[in-house]
Amino acid sequence: MKRVVVTGIGMINSLGLDKESSFKAIVNGECGIKSISSFDTTEHSVKIAGEITDFDPNTVMNPKEVKKADRFIHLGLKAAGEAMADAKFEAFDSDSFGVSSASGVGGLIVIEKNSVVAAEKGPRKISPFFIPSALINMLGGMVSIEHGLKGPNLSSVTACAAGTHAISAAAKTIMVGSARKMLVVGAEATICSAGVGGFSAMKALSTRNDEPSKASRPFDGDRDGFVIGEGAGALVLEIYEDAIARGAHIYGELIGFGESGDAYHITSPSLDGPLRAMRAAYEMAGTPKIDYINAHGTSTAANDKNETAAIKELFGSNIPQISSIKGQIGHCLGAAGAIEAVICLMAMRDDILPPTINQETPDPDCDLDYIPNVARPCKVNVAMSNSFGFGGTNGSVIFKRI
Repeated sequence: MKRVVVTGIGMINSLGLDKESSFKAIVNGECGIKSISSFDTTEHSVKIAGEITDFDPNTVMNPKEVKKADRFIHLGLKAAGEAMADAKFEAFDSDSFGVSSASGVGGLIVIEKNSVVAAEKGPRKISPFFIPSALINMLGGMVSIEHGLKGPNLSSVTACAAGTHAISAAAKTIMVGSARKMLVVGAEATICSAGVGGFSAMKALSTRNDEPSKASRPFDGDRDGFVIGEGAGALVLEIYEDAIARGAHIYGELIGFGESGDAYHITSPSLDGPLRAMRAAYEMAGTPKIDYINAHGTSTAANDKNETAAIKELFGSNIPQISSIKGQIGHCLGAAGAIEAVICLMAMRDDILPPTINQETPDPDCDLDYIPNVARPCKVNVAMSNSFGFGGTNGSVIFKRI
């Protein structure tokens, strides 16, 4: 099958509006989690999030069109635009260039807004743009329109594994010859009363409101839940020979991916499911020496100890170095896999491993090397990224330096 490489990347999150500024902040151990400013949290027990406060959607859409799209689409357009610019195409065949988009929840902000309008003012006051702006696949639709991409237009909606699944879906599309290039974009924006209130009702979120920068604590014994983040990540995937022929910069080759289902519980993970996804990716890659794992690492007891156990089971005594960036930008849900794949590729480019911040209290169930608090120089030849989602859906991807 055809070799697939990454030739363009982009991201936006609570630490930066582009890949370079946000990666620099992540490597420096900064934290973008703060008190929520986009809605009134007075009645909420959770008042913090990895919120992007300095992004203007008018920079990525015509001001007259902004209201026709939910915030997750605005963020996705920003990351996708950066990735396409980064890939430096002089020209391409639009028919063979597709899109693989992802979001876990989609247009929750406009769903909340229009639900309130319907209840308080009646159905005649609902916006005619409500449904198109909320549809998850509209992310891929608007990105394809923006960049003239007429190839396969796919959408992954698999909770917190969606971004990673969008990468593997794009790779499969290229490998079987249905496209020569694919733009992957994962985006999420659920920081609203319904989003925060819904996860809070599940007792899934940290309530460390007085210390926002200390609230998300992956693999730490003093964690009390995850923190919602928002953002987007994007990657341009193309056939290796095409990238070489046009002299493109190659960030890395996608050499393995794996997917699995737990068939166990809607919110609690099994050990078997994540392990099988990781093993499938690892075996597809040819069982190389893995230098770095960007863990799902949500800062919940259920995920952190389960992911640790799965990594131990797969790698035995040869466990790679591991970190989670969710202590810094929060959990970006369906966008997390795309953002974290970009992080892996930039770590490979710069030979530095991002830290897991807020690693202060030992947890006997999480006893591996998670690169605590300070970034670490390291030659990264092969990196793995994990994503696991509600419903028992799992994904893992592996990139190799070329």
